[in-house]
Amino acid sequence: MQGNSTTSSARPSRAPALIRPAIRVETYIPGIGGAIAIGCVLWVSGRFVGLDQASLLVASMGASAVLLFAIPDGPLSRPWSVFGGHVLSALVGVGCATLIASDAVAAAAAVGIAILVMGVCKCIHPPGGATALSAVIGGSSIHSLGIHYVFMPVMLNAVIMLCVAWVFHLPTSRYPLRLARPAVRE
Repeated sequence: MQGNSTTSSARPSRAPALIRPAIRVETYIPGIGGAIAIGCVLWVSGRFVGLDQASLLVASMGASAVLLFAIPDGPLSRPWSVFGGHVLSALVGVGCATLIASDAVAAAAAVGIAILVMGVCKCIHPPGGATALSAVIGGSSIHSLGIHYVFMPVMLNAVIMLCVAWVFHLPTSRYPLRLARPAVRE
């Protein structure tokens, strides 16, 4: 068997060791902010739709919390993206749930149209897709809210998330970096 002359027989062979990165305080900060925001959202949603149905609403807000607290300076975390993404997607979801008889078709249409509307309105926020979907598959508690689903709990929860993010990031001045995408000059 011919060996490669450049093999590292001079270096000791190391098996991959369990990597234990040093966890710095900055690593905990986003988690604490997200927990506070979701606690507030869960409390508000529970008051409007009951705790059993609130989990659907909190799922989309949980995804927003990751963006708002872990990546506060990203374009998907801007206030217009968060607010517009959730509210417009909720409107789309309620419309699809009301106008389309098949839940499967309504769910697919809600997500697809929500993406389109967010793109046109320049407020892409991926968790908005889950907000639209929740309006369709959320069950009787969500359906009974009708158009009110858009305002309470979705709009209120989006405002709560933004307020908590703003207050939480005040010491670092990281949020919001910009309220919206800057206008492009042609």
